[in-house]
Amino acid sequence: MKLLVFIGCWFACSFAFGQLPKYEHRQELKNITEQWHKIPLPLSVLDHSNPDLSDIRIYGLTEKDTLEAPYVLNIGSGKHTKQKVDFKLLNTVSNAKGFYYTYEIPTTESINELELEFDTDNFNWMVDLEGSQNQNDWFRILEDYRILSIKTSQTDYQHTTLTFPSSQYKYYRLLVKSHKSPKLTRAQLNLDSSLKAVYDSYPVTFMNIDQKDKKTIIDIDLNQSLPLSFLRLNLKETVDYYRPVTVKYVQDSIQTEKGLKYRYKELYRGTLTSIDTTGFKFNSTKAQKLRVIIENNDNRPLQVEGADIKGYRHELVARFDDKAKYYLAYGNKKARAPKYDIINIASQIPDDAPLLALGKVEHTTKAKKTNRALLENKLWLWLVMGSVIVVLGWFTLRMMAKR
Repeated sequence: MKLLVFIGCWFACSFAFGQLPKYEHRQELKNITEQWHKIPLPLSVLDHSNPDLSDIRIYGLTEKDTLEAPYVLNIGSGKHTKQKVDFKLLNTVSNAKGFYYTYEIPTTESINELELEFDTDNFNWMVDLEGSQNQNDWFRILEDYRILSIKTSQTDYQHTTLTFPSSQYKYYRLLVKSHKSPKLTRAQLNLDSSLKAVYDSYPVTFMNIDQKDKKTIIDIDLNQSLPLSFLRLNLKETVDYYRPVTVKYVQDSIQTEKGLKYRYKELYRGTLTSIDTTGFKFNSTKAQKLRVIIENNDNRPLQVEGADIKGYRHELVARFDDKAKYYLAYGNKKARAPKYDIINIASQIPDDAPLLALGKVEHTTKAKKTNRALLENKLWLWLVMGSVIVVLGWFTLRMMAKR
């Protein structure tokens, strides 16, 4: 029976060992001097980790044990908060300059945004915005701010929200420079206190531009699979333009007789315009190859000189409770996101935690294959199970024979 127990325990331990998580890459964490440290995640980690970064771990090695340091993942995606400010329309007048709208704010709140809606399409107007405390002395906030609407069978685009530095006046006066009534149906004053996103720029290793069927097709390759959330095309143009644009990324590929064929998934759809050249923002998506399609219709193609691609900054804030040699480990498709208690005490995490330096990338793939070759071989597992069954049968027959 002792032999049977030994074999059973050995089999269970071997199976459990084979189920332990394995990580293909690791980097040493150097100069740990405090309990809390920040660890910026470089491109190598983002490239070889799972899309949701669920496989990132911090392990500490001592002479007797393996430790796991808890961490919080901070993603610089910003925070969107917009507060509506109550107001009332005092009057609407017009003269040779255009149409005036005067608003009163009964409180002392600040605003930095004015949303406008019009019951008309296809306009291109300049507007002025002024502020006053007594309706006698007016101070300029915006001058010749452009708003427009384009609605055709190919394009549906509007730019009718005014943004400006935070101001605090009791009265605001809007001038729409139009010879006919703009048919303003709605205005909304807001205080946008959103936190701006923090981005890291990614290097573009390859870009190809092709003109086909009245379209400009731009293929971009980053040479790494990275979490993308921002794209801006750099154009050399001196005239206004408004073109429908679609951004796609390569989701997967298949091998055909004619070569490798990519399957694309839409990432963003909107308008490429000279009015707003800040770029396109979209949900963070891990990708390596992008395709941008600009619909030129009957217009001449735009002169594309390059592209800026960015992703939200990713950073760990880790707590080191014990002395050990710590590594940042990653690269395990089967790993699940860890659950640490420190997520519930985020307010206690110091903002000024010092940064940690990362050592060189160490690849452990070969070691993994060597260690798992025996333990994950199905034939070997069947042999072990068969041996256990034979031993059990042998002991059973001996006991029956004695009786």
